[in-house]
Amino acid sequence: MILLTDELRAQLLANGRQRDADHVPVVKFFNPLGEGVWLATELAADGDTLFGLADLGEPELGYFSLEEMTSVRLPFGLGIERDMLFTGEFPISVWAEAAREAGSIRQAERIIRTARQSRWEGV
Repeated sequence: MILLTDELRAQLLANGRQRDADHVPVVKFFNPLGEGVWLATELAADGDTLFGLADLGEPELGYFSLEEMTSVRLPFGLGIERDMLFTGEFPISVWAEAAREAGSIRQAERIIRTARQSRWEGV
């Protein structure tokens, strides 16, 4: 699977040029066989260094490598994947707070999705 389309790469690079902003995550990567979820908001000019929220057991904001994610080889010929249905909707600060309180990005996503559905049902 291609982890970054040209469109996603362009958006991440544009966000990377505005480093002090609280960007909405552009893309979600995940390990289909276990721990590992990354929400990326920015890509550095080097084309490899991403910034966002990483969860390898404990969610934290920081930098991670696209090349390293691409090189991961999992059983059954799998690798790190991109969630093609992901929509960030909220700034990374909201995701980080929700993930810390919930204990993981996956749990935070469930909470955010439920809150979003409740909001739309109440309209």
